[in-house]
Amino acid sequence: MAAETSPGRATSAGDVFRIASGNFLEMYDFMVFGYFAAAIGQAYFPAGDAASGLLKSLATFGAGFLMRPLGALVLGAFTDRHGRRAGLLLTLALMSVGIVTLTVTPGYATIGVLAPTLVLGGRLIQGFSAGAELGNVSVYLAEIAPPGRTGFYVSWQSASQQVAVIVAALVGVALSFVLGPAQLADWGWRLPLGLGCLLVPLLFVLRRHLRESDAFETRAAPDSIATIARHLWAARGIVLAGLGLVLMTTVSFYMITAYTPTFGKILHLPEQANLLVTAGVGASNLLWLPMMGALSDRIGRKPILIACTVLMMLTAYPAMAWLTGHPSVLRLIAVELWLSALYASYNSAMVVYLTEIVPPAVRASGFSLAYSLATAVGGFTPFIVTWLISVTGNRAVPGLWLTAAAAISLAAVVVTGRSQRRAALQKRGAL
Repeated sequence: MAAETSPGRATSAGDVFRIASGNFLEMYDFMVFGYFAAAIGQAYFPAGDAASGLLKSLATFGAGFLMRPLGALVLGAFTDRHGRRAGLLLTLALMSVGIVTLTVTPGYATIGVLAPTLVLGGRLIQGFSAGAELGNVSVYLAEIAPPGRTGFYVSWQSASQQVAVIVAALVGVALSFVLGPAQLADWGWRLPLGLGCLLVPLLFVLRRHLRESDAFETRAAPDSIATIARHLWAARGIVLAGLGLVLMTTVSFYMITAYTPTFGKILHLPEQANLLVTAGVGASNLLWLPMMGALSDRIGRKPILIACTVLMMLTAYPAMAWLTGHPSVLRLIAVELWLSALYASYNSAMVVYLTEIVPPAVRASGFSLAYSLATAVGGFTPFIVTWLISVTGNRAVPGLWLTAAAAISLAAVVVTGRSQRRAALQKRGAL
Protein backbone atom coordinates (compact mmCIF):
# COMPACT_ATOMS: atom_id res chain seq x y z
CA MET A 1 0.00 0.00 0.00
CA ALA A 2 1.40 3.37 -0.97
CA ALA A 3 1.87 6.02 1.67
CA GLU A 4 -1.10 8.38 1.66
CA THR A 5 -0.32 11.89 0.51
CA SER A 6 -2.54 14.91 0.84
CA PRO A 7 -2.43 17.55 -1.85
CA GLY A 8 -4.47 20.01 0.23
CA ARG A 9 -1.44 21.97 1.41
CA ALA A 10 1.51 22.74 -0.81
CA THR A 11 4.86 21.34 0.24
CA SER A 12 7.81 23.71 -0.06
CA ALA A 13 11.56 23.15 -0.20
CA GLY A 14 11.64 24.75 3.26
CA ASP A 15 9.45 21.95 4.63
CA VAL A 16 11.85 19.33 3.29
CA PHE A 17 14.84 21.23 4.68
CA ARG A 18 13.34 21.52 8.17
CA ILE A 19 12.39 17.85 8.19
CA ALA A 20 15.80 16.58 7.10
CA SER A 21 17.91 18.99 9.20
CA GLY A 22 18.05 16.78 12.28
CA ASN A 23 18.87 13.79 10.11
CA PHE A 24 21.93 15.75 8.97
CA LEU A 25 23.10 16.21 12.58
CA GLU A 26 22.69 12.53 13.40
CA MET A 27 24.76 11.41 10.43
CA TYR A 28 27.34 14.20 10.87
CA ASP A 29 28.05 12.93 14.39
CA PHE A 30 28.35 9.32 13.23
CA MET A 31 30.66 10.29 10.40
CA VAL A 32 32.96 12.35 12.65
CA PHE A 33 33.19 9.39 15.03
CA GLY A 34 34.01 7.05 12.15
CA TYR A 35 36.60 9.38 10.61
CA PHE A 36 38.40 9.93 13.92
CA ALA A 37 37.89 6.43 15.33
CA ALA A 38 41.62 5.91 15.87
CA ALA A 39 42.04 9.19 17.82
CA ILE A 40 38.90 8.53 19.88
CA GLY A 41 40.20 5.05 20.63
CA GLN A 42 43.45 6.51 21.97
CA ALA A 43 41.57 9.03 24.12
CA TYR A 44 39.04 6.72 25.74
CA PHE A 45 40.22 3.14 25.21
CA PRO A 46 43.93 2.85 25.97
CA ALA A 47 45.31 -0.49 24.87
CA GLY A 48 48.63 -2.20 24.43
CA ASP A 49 48.57 -1.62 20.67
CA ALA A 50 46.84 0.70 18.21
CA ALA A 51 44.83 -2.10 16.60
CA SER A 52 43.16 -3.06 19.90
CA GLY A 53 42.30 0.56 20.65
CA LEU A 54 40.81 0.98 17.16
CA LEU A 55 38.68 -2.16 17.54
CA LYS A 56 37.37 -0.94 20.91
CA SER A 57 36.54 2.44 19.40
CA LEU A 58 34.74 0.83 16.44
CA ALA A 59 32.87 -1.48 18.82
CA THR A 60 31.64 1.60 20.71
CA PHE A 61 30.67 3.17 17.38
CA GLY A 62 28.60 0.06 16.66
CA ALA A 63 27.15 -0.27 20.18
CA GLY A 64 24.75 2.60 19.54
CA PHE A 65 23.19 0.59 16.75
CA LEU A 66 22.15 -2.09 19.23
CA MET A 67 19.83 0.46 20.88
CA ARG A 68 18.14 1.35 17.60
CA PRO A 69 15.53 -1.45 17.63
CA LEU A 70 14.43 -0.42 21.14
CA GLY A 71 14.29 3.21 20.08
CA ALA A 72 12.29 2.21 17.01
CA LEU A 73 9.72 0.44 19.17
CA VAL A 74 9.38 3.10 21.88
CA LEU A 75 9.87 6.30 19.90
CA GLY A 76 8.22 4.95 16.74
CA ALA A 77 5.08 4.09 18.75
CA PHE A 78 5.23 7.58 20.31
CA THR A 79 5.29 9.08 16.80
CA ASP A 80 2.43 6.91 15.55
CA ARG A 81 0.35 8.06 18.52
CA HIS A 82 1.36 11.71 19.03
CA GLY A 83 2.31 12.77 15.51
CA ARG A 84 5.31 13.12 13.22
CA ARG A 85 6.26 16.61 14.45
CA ALA A 86 6.34 15.56 18.12
CA GLY A 87 8.42 12.51 17.27
CA LEU A 88 10.96 14.53 15.29
CA LEU A 89 11.43 17.02 18.15
CA LEU A 90 11.91 14.21 20.68
CA THR A 91 14.52 12.35 18.61
CA LEU A 92 16.44 15.60 18.03
CA ALA A 93 16.58 16.24 21.80
CA LEU A 94 17.91 12.76 22.51
CA MET A 95 20.50 12.72 19.74
CA SER A 96 21.84 16.04 21.06
CA VAL A 97 22.76 14.28 24.30
CA GLY A 98 24.98 11.87 22.39
CA ILE A 99 27.00 14.46 20.48
CA VAL A 100 27.42 16.75 23.51
CA THR A 101 28.61 13.85 25.69
CA LEU A 102 31.32 12.81 23.24
CA THR A 103 32.42 16.43 22.77
CA VAL A 104 32.93 17.38 26.43
CA THR A 105 33.88 14.13 28.21
CA PRO A 106 37.55 14.20 29.34
CA GLY A 107 39.84 11.37 28.24
CA TYR A 108 40.81 8.19 30.09
CA ALA A 109 44.03 9.78 31.33
CA THR A 110 42.00 12.42 33.20
CA ILE A 111 39.01 10.59 34.74
CA GLY A 112 39.86 6.91 34.23
CA VAL A 113 37.21 4.33 33.52
CA LEU A 114 34.46 6.92 33.87
CA ALA A 115 35.50 8.34 30.48
CA PRO A 116 34.67 5.31 28.30
CA THR A 117 31.57 4.69 30.44
CA LEU A 118 30.19 8.17 29.72
CA VAL A 119 31.05 7.94 26.03
CA LEU A 120 29.38 4.56 25.71
CA GLY A 121 26.30 5.90 27.53
CA GLY A 122 26.10 8.82 25.12
CA ARG A 123 26.37 6.51 22.11
CA LEU A 124 23.58 4.31 23.49
CA ILE A 125 21.28 7.32 23.99
CA GLN A 126 22.02 8.55 20.51
CA GLY A 127 21.44 5.09 19.07
CA PHE A 128 18.10 4.98 20.89
CA SER A 129 17.04 8.27 19.26
CA ALA A 130 18.41 7.31 15.84
CA GLY A 131 16.21 4.20 15.93
CA ALA A 132 13.22 6.40 15.12
CA GLU A 133 14.80 9.52 13.55
CA LEU A 134 15.34 8.07 10.09
CA GLY A 135 11.95 6.37 10.05
CA ASN A 136 10.16 9.50 11.24
CA VAL A 137 11.83 11.61 8.55
CA SER A 138 11.12 9.07 5.79
CA VAL A 139 7.47 8.62 6.76
CA TYR A 140 6.93 12.37 7.09
CA LEU A 141 8.39 13.03 3.65
CA ALA A 142 6.29 10.21 2.15
CA GLU A 143 3.13 11.64 3.70
CA ILE A 144 3.66 15.24 2.53
CA ALA A 145 4.91 14.34 -0.98
CA PRO A 146 2.69 15.33 -3.93
CA PRO A 147 1.08 12.34 -5.68
CA GLY A 148 3.47 10.58 -8.04
CA ARG A 149 6.60 12.17 -6.52
CA THR A 150 7.01 10.12 -3.35
CA GLY A 151 10.29 8.52 -4.44
CA PHE A 152 11.83 11.90 -5.21
CA TYR A 153 10.73 13.46 -1.91
CA VAL A 154 11.74 10.53 0.29
CA SER A 155 15.16 10.45 -1.37
CA TRP A 156 16.01 13.72 0.41
CA GLN A 157 16.10 11.87 3.72
CA SER A 158 19.15 9.99 2.51
CA ALA A 159 20.42 13.04 0.62
CA SER A 160 20.66 14.99 3.90
CA GLN A 161 22.92 12.25 5.22
CA GLN A 162 25.21 12.63 2.23
CA VAL A 163 25.56 16.35 2.93
CA ALA A 164 26.68 15.34 6.42
CA VAL A 165 29.23 12.92 4.93
CA ILE A 166 30.65 15.69 2.73
CA VAL A 167 30.74 18.34 5.46
CA ALA A 168 32.32 16.01 8.04
CA ALA A 169 34.97 14.87 5.56
CA LEU A 170 35.84 18.41 4.45
CA VAL A 171 36.07 19.56 8.08
CA GLY A 172 38.45 16.65 8.69
CA VAL A 173 40.56 17.65 5.69
CA ALA A 174 40.70 21.27 6.83
CA LEU A 175 41.80 20.25 10.33
CA SER A 176 44.52 18.00 8.90
CA PHE A 177 46.00 21.04 7.14
CA VAL A 178 45.76 23.34 10.18
CA LEU A 179 46.77 20.93 12.95
CA GLY A 180 49.62 18.48 13.19
CA PRO A 181 48.97 14.73 13.66
CA ALA A 182 49.74 14.94 17.41
CA GLN A 183 47.35 17.86 17.95
CA LEU A 184 44.64 16.19 15.90
CA ALA A 185 44.94 12.97 17.91
CA ASP A 186 45.12 14.81 21.25
CA TRP A 187 42.26 17.33 21.05
CA GLY A 188 41.67 18.37 17.43
CA TRP A 189 39.06 15.67 16.82
CA ARG A 190 36.76 17.42 19.33
CA LEU A 191 36.47 20.52 17.12
CA PRO A 192 34.13 19.05 14.47
CA LEU A 193 31.98 17.62 17.25
CA GLY A 194 31.82 21.05 18.87
CA LEU A 195 30.63 22.45 15.55
CA GLY A 196 27.79 19.94 15.61
CA CYS A 197 26.85 21.05 19.14
CA LEU A 198 26.56 24.66 17.91
CA LEU A 199 23.98 23.55 15.32
CA VAL A 200 21.62 22.02 17.90
CA PRO A 201 19.74 25.23 18.90
CA LEU A 202 19.22 26.17 15.24
CA LEU A 203 17.83 22.73 14.43
CA PHE A 204 15.34 22.96 17.30
CA VAL A 205 14.10 26.29 15.94
CA LEU A 206 13.70 24.82 12.45
CA ARG A 207 11.78 21.75 13.61
CA ARG A 208 9.51 23.70 15.97
CA HIS A 209 7.92 25.27 12.90
CA LEU A 210 7.07 21.97 11.22
CA ARG A 211 3.41 21.34 10.44
CA GLU A 212 1.83 17.99 11.06
CA SER A 213 1.27 15.84 7.97
CA ASP A 214 -2.27 15.77 6.58
CA ALA A 215 -2.16 11.97 6.43
CA PHE A 216 -1.69 11.81 10.21
CA GLU A 217 -4.17 14.58 11.04
CA THR A 218 -6.96 13.01 8.99
CA ARG A 219 -6.75 9.66 10.79
CA ALA A 220 -9.92 8.92 12.77
CA ALA A 221 -8.15 8.89 16.14
CA PRO A 222 -4.63 8.03 17.33
CA ASP A 223 -4.32 4.41 18.40
CA SER A 224 -3.31 3.53 21.94
CA ILE A 225 0.18 2.17 22.55
CA ALA A 226 -1.33 -1.29 23.18
CA THR A 227 -3.19 -1.17 19.86
CA ILE A 228 -0.06 -0.05 18.03
CA ALA A 229 1.82 -2.97 19.60
CA ARG A 230 -0.84 -5.40 18.35
CA HIS A 231 -0.69 -3.92 14.84
CA LEU A 232 3.09 -4.16 14.94
CA TRP A 233 2.98 -7.82 15.94
CA ALA A 234 0.50 -8.53 13.14
CA ALA A 235 2.93 -6.89 10.71
CA ARG A 236 5.97 -8.84 11.97
CA GLY A 237 6.41 -10.59 8.62
CA ILE A 238 6.71 -7.24 6.82
CA VAL A 239 9.13 -5.99 9.48
CA LEU A 240 11.40 -9.01 9.07
CA ALA A 241 11.27 -8.71 5.29
CA GLY A 242 12.05 -5.02 5.72
CA LEU A 243 15.15 -5.94 7.73
CA GLY A 244 16.37 -7.89 4.73
CA LEU A 245 15.54 -5.04 2.35
CA VAL A 246 17.52 -2.51 4.38
CA LEU A 247 20.59 -4.68 4.97
CA MET A 248 22.33 -3.83 1.69
CA THR A 249 21.76 -0.14 2.36
CA THR A 250 23.27 -0.13 5.86
CA VAL A 251 26.24 -2.38 5.06
CA SER A 252 27.20 -0.52 1.88
CA PHE A 253 26.63 2.95 3.36
CA TYR A 254 28.87 2.47 6.38
CA MET A 255 31.42 0.67 4.22
CA ILE A 256 31.84 3.51 1.72
CA THR A 257 31.53 6.42 4.18
CA ALA A 258 32.46 5.89 7.83
CA TYR A 259 34.91 3.08 7.09
CA THR A 260 36.70 4.61 4.10
CA PRO A 261 39.29 6.64 6.09
CA THR A 262 40.12 3.58 8.22
CA PHE A 263 40.27 1.29 5.18
CA GLY A 264 42.53 3.79 3.44
CA LYS A 265 44.94 3.60 6.38
CA ILE A 266 44.91 -0.20 6.17
CA LEU A 267 45.87 0.18 2.49
CA HIS A 268 48.60 2.69 3.52
CA LEU A 269 47.08 5.52 1.49
CA PRO A 270 47.43 9.22 2.51
CA GLU A 271 44.97 10.30 5.22
CA GLN A 272 43.97 13.54 3.51
CA ALA A 273 43.32 11.68 0.26
CA ASN A 274 41.13 9.15 2.10
CA LEU A 275 38.97 11.95 3.53
CA LEU A 276 38.69 13.64 0.14
CA VAL A 277 37.62 10.34 -1.41
CA THR A 278 34.96 10.06 1.30
CA ALA A 279 33.72 13.56 0.51
CA GLY A 280 33.57 12.52 -3.15
CA VAL A 281 31.49 9.49 -2.20
CA GLY A 282 29.05 11.74 -0.35
CA ALA A 283 28.80 14.01 -3.41
CA SER A 284 28.22 10.98 -5.66
CA ASN A 285 25.50 9.69 -3.34
CA LEU A 286 23.89 13.13 -3.30
CA LEU A 287 23.78 13.11 -7.11
CA TRP A 288 22.36 9.61 -7.50
CA LEU A 289 19.74 9.62 -4.72
CA PRO A 290 17.18 12.18 -5.98
CA MET A 291 17.79 11.21 -9.61
CA MET A 292 17.11 7.50 -9.00
CA GLY A 293 14.28 8.32 -6.58
CA ALA A 294 12.57 10.23 -9.40
CA LEU A 295 13.27 7.32 -11.78
CA SER A 296 11.63 4.90 -9.34
CA ASP A 297 8.49 7.07 -9.51
CA ARG A 298 8.45 6.47 -13.28
CA ILE A 299 9.44 2.80 -13.69
CA GLY A 300 8.66 1.36 -10.27
CA ARG A 301 10.78 0.40 -7.27
CA LYS A 302 11.44 -3.30 -7.88
CA PRO A 303 13.37 -3.10 -11.20
CA ILE A 304 15.91 -0.82 -9.52
CA LEU A 305 16.09 -2.95 -6.37
CA ILE A 306 16.72 -6.16 -8.32
CA ALA A 307 19.28 -4.64 -10.71
CA CYS A 308 21.35 -3.07 -7.91
CA THR A 309 21.45 -6.14 -5.68
CA VAL A 310 22.47 -8.40 -8.56
CA LEU A 311 25.21 -6.01 -9.66
CA MET A 312 26.51 -5.74 -6.09
CA MET A 313 26.68 -9.54 -5.79
CA LEU A 314 28.56 -9.84 -9.08
CA THR A 315 31.07 -7.00 -8.62
CA ALA A 316 31.74 -6.23 -4.95
CA TYR A 317 34.47 -8.79 -4.29
CA PRO A 318 36.21 -8.50 -7.70
CA ALA A 319 36.31 -4.71 -7.25
CA MET A 320 37.81 -5.01 -3.77
CA ALA A 321 40.35 -7.58 -4.97
CA TRP A 322 41.38 -5.23 -7.80
CA LEU A 323 41.78 -2.35 -5.33
CA THR A 324 43.76 -4.26 -2.73
CA GLY A 325 45.97 -6.00 -5.29
CA HIS A 326 47.73 -2.72 -6.09
CA PRO A 327 46.31 -0.03 -3.76
CA SER A 328 46.24 3.53 -5.04
CA VAL A 329 44.11 6.62 -4.52
CA LEU A 330 42.81 6.39 -8.10
CA ARG A 331 41.72 2.78 -7.61
CA LEU A 332 40.10 3.69 -4.30
CA ILE A 333 38.15 6.47 -6.02
CA ALA A 334 37.02 4.16 -8.83
CA VAL A 335 35.82 1.39 -6.49
CA GLU A 336 34.14 3.76 -4.05
CA LEU A 337 32.27 5.62 -6.80
CA TRP A 338 31.03 2.34 -8.29
CA LEU A 339 29.80 1.14 -4.90
CA SER A 340 28.28 4.59 -4.32
CA ALA A 341 26.23 4.32 -7.53
CA LEU A 342 24.90 0.90 -6.47
CA TYR A 343 24.18 1.98 -2.89
CA ALA A 344 22.45 5.27 -3.75
CA SER A 345 20.38 3.82 -6.60
CA TYR A 346 19.23 0.94 -4.41
CA ASN A 347 18.53 3.12 -1.39
CA SER A 348 16.53 5.69 -3.34
CA ALA A 349 14.00 3.00 -4.31
CA MET A 350 14.23 0.90 -1.15
CA VAL A 351 13.32 3.57 1.42
CA VAL A 352 10.11 4.63 -0.30
CA TYR A 353 9.29 0.99 -1.10
CA LEU A 354 9.48 0.19 2.61
CA THR A 355 7.14 3.08 3.51
CA GLU A 356 4.69 1.70 0.95
CA ILE A 357 4.56 -1.88 2.23
CA VAL A 358 4.34 -1.12 5.98
CA PRO A 359 0.69 -0.80 7.20
CA PRO A 360 -0.37 2.82 7.84
CA ALA A 361 -1.29 2.21 11.51
CA VAL A 362 2.34 1.40 12.33
CA ARG A 363 4.10 3.19 9.50
CA ALA A 364 6.59 5.05 11.72
CA SER A 365 7.21 2.26 14.23
CA GLY A 366 7.22 -0.57 11.66
CA PHE A 367 9.54 1.24 9.27
CA SER A 368 11.84 2.32 12.10
CA LEU A 369 11.99 -1.18 13.61
CA ALA A 370 12.86 -2.82 10.28
CA TYR A 371 15.50 -0.20 9.52
CA SER A 372 16.96 -0.31 13.01
CA LEU A 373 17.27 -4.09 13.09
CA ALA A 374 19.20 -3.95 9.81
CA THR A 375 21.35 -1.09 11.08
CA ALA A 376 22.16 -3.08 14.22
CA VAL A 377 23.95 -5.43 11.82
CA GLY A 378 25.16 -3.00 9.15
CA GLY A 379 26.34 -0.42 11.66
CA PHE A 380 28.96 -2.86 12.89
CA THR A 381 30.41 -3.07 9.37
CA PRO A 382 33.57 -1.06 10.24
CA PHE A 383 34.24 -3.35 13.21
CA ILE A 384 33.33 -6.57 11.37
CA VAL A 385 35.46 -5.99 8.29
CA THR A 386 38.42 -4.71 10.34
CA TRP A 387 38.24 -7.89 12.42
CA LEU A 388 37.85 -10.10 9.33
CA ILE A 389 40.89 -8.50 7.71
CA SER A 390 42.95 -9.05 10.87
CA VAL A 391 41.85 -12.71 11.09
CA THR A 392 42.10 -13.68 7.42
CA GLY A 393 44.84 -11.36 6.25
CA ASN A 394 42.69 -10.77 3.14
CA ARG A 395 42.16 -7.03 2.63
CA ALA A 396 39.51 -7.71 -0.03
CA VAL A 397 37.22 -9.49 2.43
CA PRO A 398 34.92 -6.43 2.75
CA GLY A 399 33.70 -7.38 -0.72
CA LEU A 400 32.38 -10.68 0.60
CA TRP A 401 30.50 -8.88 3.38
CA LEU A 402 28.87 -6.64 0.76
CA THR A 403 28.00 -9.66 -1.39
CA ALA A 404 26.27 -11.42 1.51
CA ALA A 405 24.23 -8.33 2.35
CA ALA A 406 23.16 -7.91 -1.29
CA ALA A 407 22.06 -11.56 -1.50
CA ILE A 408 19.85 -11.19 1.58
CA SER A 409 18.31 -7.97 0.24
CA LEU A 410 17.60 -9.58 -3.13
CA ALA A 411 15.78 -12.43 -1.38
CA ALA A 412 13.72 -9.86 0.58
CA VAL A 413 12.75 -8.06 -2.64
CA VAL A 414 11.51 -11.35 -4.11
CA VAL A 415 9.57 -12.29 -0.96
CA THR A 416 7.86 -8.91 -0.58
CA GLY A 417 7.04 -8.86 -4.29
CA ARG A 418 5.27 -12.20 -4.01
CA SER A 419 3.39 -11.03 -0.91
CA GLN A 420 2.21 -7.90 -2.71
CA ARG A 421 0.98 -9.94 -5.68
CA ARG A 422 -0.94 -12.33 -3.39
CA ALA A 423 -2.51 -9.41 -1.53
CA ALA A 424 -3.53 -7.77 -4.80
CA LEU A 425 -5.12 -11.01 -6.06
CA GLN A 426 -7.00 -11.50 -2.79
CA LYS A 427 -8.27 -7.91 -2.94
CA ARG A 428 -9.52 -8.35 -6.51
CA GLY A 429 -11.17 -11.61 -5.50
CA ALA A 430 -12.96 -9.93 -2.62
CA LEU A 431 -14.30 -7.31 -5.04
